Amino acid sequence: MALDVELPDPPEPTDIDPNEYDDAEIVGDTDYHRDEIRDLLAEGAWADAFEEWAETTDVTAEDWAIVEDLSMLEAFDFFWDDFADRVGYHAPGIPEDWKERDLHPELNSWETVSSINAGLTELGQIVCDILKAEYIDWEASYEAPDDLPDFE
Repeated sequence: MALDVELPDPPEPTDIDPNEYDDAEIVGDTDYHRDEIRDLLAEGAWADAFEEWAETTDVTAEDWAIVEDLSMLEAFDFFWDDFADRVGYHAPGIPEDWKERDLHPELNSWETVSSINAGLTELGQIVCDILKAEYIDWEASYEAPDDLPDFE
């Protein structure tokens, strides 16, 4: 089932250290290339990824309306992980205490929460895959630590 919605604007980069996220751990270089990633998203990577995702997602139009109402896409974060030679991401999600917080009047089941959270995670992964495969040509640069033994 395809999701037929208008293409949203790509998210803007953040200044958050990715190591502050529970779902990311970055080792090494702290040049996350966020400005370059923002430019690549604007140049077409976001549109390509969103269209691919929308073709296969289980997120419904009703679920998507909640995502938009809660401005969830603004919380996406994409960053370069030089050590792993990959694009990393942090996907927004609806918190476990969504009922107590009364986040949205149409948010009324764990099924909806799960669908939205899983869908946004899938979108984030597709964005990363497309950026890496079709847009990014940076070389990862591994620098050995200074404390390795000298075997000369």
